[in-house]
Amino acid sequence: MNRNAVFHRSTCDMCYAADNDTVVIRLLTGKDIDKAFIICADPFLNELTRKKSWYGKPFPMTLQMELEERFVWTFRTSPKFKRLQYYFKVVSENKEYYLFDNKLCPVDEAENRSRQYYKYPWLNPSDVISPPQWVRETVWYQIMPDRFCRSAESETLPQIRAWGKGSLLPFNNFFGGNLKGITERLPYLRDLGIGGIYLTPIFSSNSYHRYNTFDYKLIDPMLGTEDDMRKLVKTAHSLGIRIMLDGVFNHCGTEFMPWQDVCKNGRSSPYYDWFFINDDNFIKPRFDTADGRFYTFSFWSGMPKLNTNNPEVIEYFTGICSYWVREWDIDGIRFDVGDEISHTFLRELRRSLKPIKPDLFLLGEIWFDSINWLTGTEYDSVMNYPLSSCINDFAGNSSLSGRDFMYALNKCLLMYPEQVSQVLFNFLDTHDTMRVTEECQGNTDLLIQRLAMLMTLSGTPCIYYGTEIALRGKNPKDNRSCMPWSSIEKGEYDEVLNKIKELIAVRNNNPQLSDIGVEFIHHDEPRLLHYIRTDTRTDKRLGVYINAGSKPFAVPKEGRVIFSNLFSGDTLDINGTVIYEI
Repeated sequence: MNRNAVFHRSTCDMCYAADNDTVVIRLLTGKDIDKAFIICADPFLNELTRKKSWYGKPFPMTLQMELEERFVWTFRTSPKFKRLQYYFKVVSENKEYYLFDNKLCPVDEAENRSRQYYKYPWLNPSDVISPPQWVRETVWYQIMPDRFCRSAESETLPQIRAWGKGSLLPFNNFFGGNLKGITERLPYLRDLGIGGIYLTPIFSSNSYHRYNTFDYKLIDPMLGTEDDMRKLVKTAHSLGIRIMLDGVFNHCGTEFMPWQDVCKNGRSSPYYDWFFINDDNFIKPRFDTADGRFYTFSFWSGMPKLNTNNPEVIEYFTGICSYWVREWDIDGIRFDVGDEISHTFLRELRRSLKPIKPDLFLLGEIWFDSINWLTGTEYDSVMNYPLSSCINDFAGNSSLSGRDFMYALNKCLLMYPEQVSQVLFNFLDTHDTMRVTEECQGNTDLLIQRLAMLMTLSGTPCIYYGTEIALRGKNPKDNRSCMPWSSIEKGEYDEVLNKIKELIAVRNNNPQLSDIGVEFIHHDEPRLLHYIRTDTRTDKRLGVYINAGSKPFAVPKEGRVIFSNLFSGDTLDINGTVIYEI
């Protein structure tokens, strides 16, 4: 038996409360394990029964998922007194082993050794990780306001370029998209099937992307006014669409008033400790900060890093966010560079905002395993870059098989408690990445395959504006192009747009797709991806076929087809996709 592969810790990814009654426990083992059991009971059972020592009852564990070199076993229970003590028994080639918190040993040797048990001490309702339930059912749409839509009423300003004309790259190339323009296009988004809009920053700045914020209290006049924002949110809500703003709290722009005061007054500024300044001679014309004179986002001197450990900074931004929620009724905040903001800042902000709007969605931009931020006291969710890599790697690398995809996906699902996995922010592309259509080299059949995976896996999917019409673009040169509304209205994108509407409708009409269970079925063709999604509440099932192989595949008649692409009769062509009800 591979002893090193048998592993458990009583941490929130391996032992957690799924709700106010249910505890879920996971165990990792090697693939040489035939059976796994958990021996568990109330930690004080022996006192109740007057036994000399504690004892538990064995229960079989379920083989939940398979990784490349490991099995993942699970056990769900509802302990009557809200607490649990436990250890494990695993069986390999008819030999039995116990796993305690302090050792792994053969069963026949356990009597002569000390035992330390694992423990779930107490199921406190306030400690249960409870992301907003509405997020599970939401299909998001990311908008960069300057490039999405310019209202017909917009004033023509000298710095605004003709829509879609000229270079996209310089930071001060504005095309004039605004809040009124977004409001005008809400019916388009509702028809597409969108339930939530994620807006990149809208506050005053000298850049079109506005990630170098000058004033967190002032909507950039080029985008509109507070009344325009209120109207956008109110109209969106009337159509069943939520609004999430982008909060840039890791760093600011150089015209941010506290930074300007520090530049003027140095150490005597009351805002000096709002930043990380390491050299009194920090004001230099040098563009980068590789000399360490002060800390910034990356090495860009135009984005000084905020000290989010400072109580004054925390209080300031708590007030800012509270205003956004109270005055505009926004539904979520996405935290830019969310892994560099202090945990203290995030905990205090959450404690302040949730009483104002309990179902406010707090989303962190983190590109890696984020369990340290997802314990229920900070973010509700993070941007799911691991899943994006999982989908794009499989689709773009012909050497990867369906099993490889399964291993990668299961690793993603294993990262967090199930209720967190159900609200992870899934996507294929953003303003920070190459557009997925570019990765597909303009092939819309391949784009549809990737979107089919995005729409049929757990988590809350997001479409980057223009992906629904197969816009192309590499990062950072041209992935932020203007929406070609004239061409859209002429029907030039109808073929791909209608297919993607169908996919979004499949997602919206089948709530089991927000559940976490995935059953993979493997075929002789290694590049044929086939999986089943099941609603654990209703047992309703959907099957998905993705033909990423080199030859057509005969699809068995298993149920009613609800979406297909490159599918005729029962034959799924190369690059084809089928979703069916079982």
